[in-house]
Amino acid sequence: MLVSKKLVAFVPTRDSKKAKAFYVDALGLRFVSEDPFALVLDANGTMVRVTKVPDFKPQKFTILGWEVQDIEKAVSTLSEKGVRFERYGLDGQDERGIWTAPGGAKVAWFLDPDGNNLSVSQHN
Repeated sequence: MLVSKKLVAFVPTRDSKKAKAFYVDALGLRFVSEDPFALVLDANGTMVRVTKVPDFKPQKFTILGWEVQDIEKAVSTLSEKGVRFERYGLDGQDERGIWTAPGGAKVAWFLDPDGNNLSVSQHN
């Protein structure tokens, strides 16, 4: 039933001002609106609700990611905007933080201001 419906993504934040600056200015998502509950952003047609919460514990796993055509270019562009990529000491992870999986996919992880783990990935 839901296969034909639009997906809505949710990301928690303790500080909506920092989150807005990060998601809009650094990542380039389009700002739609803000209410007492969330920032509403557009990620290429997918609604992302950055939900305002008083407290939470960021998870160590990726909660939101973007598939890109050229991960090296994406990492360079985001780095220029102040995004710092995580290095986990994985075999196959280069100095820029891009990890090549055994199957050939490439992933680079970064944190938002609340410590949420996000990623960009390239799938061949």
